[in-house]
Amino acid sequence: MSELDYKLLAALDKVVSEQSFERAARLLHLTQSAVSQRIKQLELRLAQPLLIRSQPPRPTEAGRQLLAHYRQVSQLENALMAELLPDAPQKPLGVTIATNADSLATWLIPALTPLLHSHPIELNLLVEDESRTLDKLKSGEAFGAISLSDEPLPGCRCDWLGQMDYILVATPEFKARYFADGIGLDALRRAPAVAFDQKDDMHARYITQHFGLAAGDYPCHTVRSSEAFVAIARAGAAYCLNPRLMIADDLAQGRLVELYPQGTLIQPLYWHRWLLERGIHKDLSRRLIDYARQALPAIDSGGTSRV
Repeated sequence: MSELDYKLLAALDKVVSEQSFERAARLLHLTQSAVSQRIKQLELRLAQPLLIRSQPPRPTEAGRQLLAHYRQVSQLENALMAELLPDAPQKPLGVTIATNADSLATWLIPALTPLLHSHPIELNLLVEDESRTLDKLKSGEAFGAISLSDEPLPGCRCDWLGQMDYILVATPEFKARYFADGIGLDALRRAPAVAFDQKDDMHARYITQHFGLAAGDYPCHTVRSSEAFVAIARAGAAYCLNPRLMIADDLAQGRLVELYPQGTLIQPLYWHRWLLERGIHKDLSRRLIDYARQALPAIDSGGTSRV
C-alpha cells in the first residue's frame, strides 16, 4: 500500500469518535454495512486489525496512530481552506483540547474567550488528570493538552505555562474541630478529606509525603469537580488541597484558612500541541500561552519551546 485512502480513514474516525457504527453511518450518509466494509478494506490494505469491535468500538494501537495522523491532516486542511477562502461561508472548526479540571475551573476559559468571540469554533474540552492529558494528544483525540510533563511527544512541541500552587485548606470551624492542636496523625485519621476521583492521587501523595499516612488510613470523600472541592471545604465538611488561584478570595475573606503553610504543592504546567499548527490553532496556542504566563505564578519561565 503506497498511500492512504482518506475516505476509508474517515469511516474509522467516525466509528471511534461516535462510538457506534450506526451513528457513524448516519453522519457519513452510508449504510452500516458500507462503513464496516470500508474499515475492513483499510485493515486488509494494512494487513492488520485497526478496530476492536467491542461496545463501544476501540482502535488498536495501529488504529490510534492512523487516527492521530488523519485528525491532524483534517485540522490542517480546514485551517488552510479558511485562509485560502476567507470570504467563503465557514462552518465552525472543531478544536479539541485536553485539560485538567483545575485549569478549566480557573484560567482556561478566560484565556480562550477572545478567540471564541472572533472565530467560528466548536470547542471540545476533554477533562483528564493533568498526568494523563497527553494520552489524548498521543491518540489524536486532541490537538493540544495541558500537562505536568515538559517532554514533548514525537511530532509535537511544548511550552511552559506557569505553575498551580496547591495548599491544604479548611474552614476556621473545621480547623478548630479537628486540628486545634495542629495536624497530627490522630487528627488526620479522623478528619475527612477529599479526592477528585479514584485515579487522582495528588492528595494521597501529599499526605504520604508530609505525614507518612497511606491512602485508606483516613476518611476521604470522592468529588469529581474542582468547584465542588471549594464548595465542600466552604461547607466545613472536609479539608482539601485546592489551587490558591481558585480560593484567593476565600482566603482573603477568612472563609478558608491554610492548614499547613509550609507544605505548598507546586505543579508546573506545560502546553503541548502538534508541531504543525496554523491558522486558528496557532492563534489559540499563542493566546493560551500569553494568558497563562500572566495569570499563573512563575517558578522559572524561561519562555522557551521544546520540540
